[in-house]
Amino acid sequence: MIRIIKEKLSLRDEIFSAKEEKIDVSAIVSDILNNVKDNGDKALFEYCEKFDKVKLSSLKVTEQEIEEAVKTVEPEFLEILKKAAENIREFHLMQKREGFEIKKGNGVIIGQKVIPVDRAGLYVPGGTAAYPSTVLMDAIPALIAGCERVVMVTPPKKDGKVNPVILASAYVAGVKEIYKVGGAQAIGALAYGTESIPKVDKIVGPGNAFVAEAKKQVFGLVSIDMIAGPSEIMVVADANNNAMHIASDLLSQAEHDKMASAVLVTDSLDFALKVSAEIERQIPLLDRAEIARASIDDYGKIIVTESIDEAIDIANAIAPEHLELCLDEPFEYLKKIRHAGSVFLGRNCPEALGDYFAGTNHTLPTSGTARFSSPLSVDDFIKKTQYIYYDTDALNAVCKDVEYFAKKEGLTGHAKSAVSRFEDIK
Repeated sequence: MIRIIKEKLSLRDEIFSAKEEKIDVSAIVSDILNNVKDNGDKALFEYCEKFDKVKLSSLKVTEQEIEEAVKTVEPEFLEILKKAAENIREFHLMQKREGFEIKKGNGVIIGQKVIPVDRAGLYVPGGTAAYPSTVLMDAIPALIAGCERVVMVTPPKKDGKVNPVILASAYVAGVKEIYKVGGAQAIGALAYGTESIPKVDKIVGPGNAFVAEAKKQVFGLVSIDMIAGPSEIMVVADANNNAMHIASDLLSQAEHDKMASAVLVTDSLDFALKVSAEIERQIPLLDRAEIARASIDDYGKIIVTESIDEAIDIANAIAPEHLELCLDEPFEYLKKIRHAGSVFLGRNCPEALGDYFAGTNHTLPTSGTARFSSPLSVDDFIKKTQYIYYDTDALNAVCKDVEYFAKKEGLTGHAKSAVSRFEDIK
């Protein structure tokens, strides 16, 4: 049963404290990463046999396998994938940025180049559930950024093949280089490189605790997108909503993971009770009812506030991954939102729109990290390089300032590097 809270509470502790207790997999992951680093493909083949229960002769997915997968996917779903991909491209194209250059007219030029990372690595889960949407969300921004090489890894099934909907999604997104490997070992392969799999510069994509820990351990050698925690949804809703709709939205995240959080904040106790009853009615109807049941019982909450403004304050305090504002005039309330991964506005915008189709990215900051981080975007696949040009007269004009500044920091070598250019002249 979902818990209804009417009293004041320490919100971040109340919502997230139970998630702090995690199984420590760091030692196991460290051993896996070291094995991959030392033994390359040999280690990957061994882990495929151990964890995926399949003996592979090659890690790379062939063009023929991709073509066959596309043919096995229902034409209707293929068309939906294409529509979703187009929406995602449209949104992410707006994120593409150019460099700039400032010519001061006195012999000084300063500027910034925007450069895509050479190689992007995409991790796509393939365990208890396969998510073709993740392929689109991760691959399309990387390709828009202009990465020379986009490499995807995903675990094989017991028959040695990759789930066809994953390959169909890769085809639609434009990913051509795919390898059959999952888990921490896949992250190791992308970070270190093996005989088959190239070393990349950035690794993105969700995964289980082992994948998350592996990303954490290789960070610094490569860049990563984020360490994602269990899924979260917060719905801010008044009593004018349909309780069935709000319950469905909460359960859309609860079915993801037993540790997922589904939280409703409302200013109506009567509406809170209706949603609670509706959740109980709907859970047995879900295919993943056991997962949703555990999520709701352990992490589900309904917080009853004095006003919607108070509810907005709670949302900002918690900084949820997904935030629905099921209210009249949602754009007015959007102005007050400071901390959220993705915001869904109005009474007809279920979170599932963002997961699959609208075009915004569904790889989002969790566990309150929306206070300082952002959804996956084209920016994740670029880097910036500054440049400076001074001619002789321009340097001469500021040389003494640079010398003075450097000596204030006790760095006489810095000072000398500026003034030495004019000592020869004198």
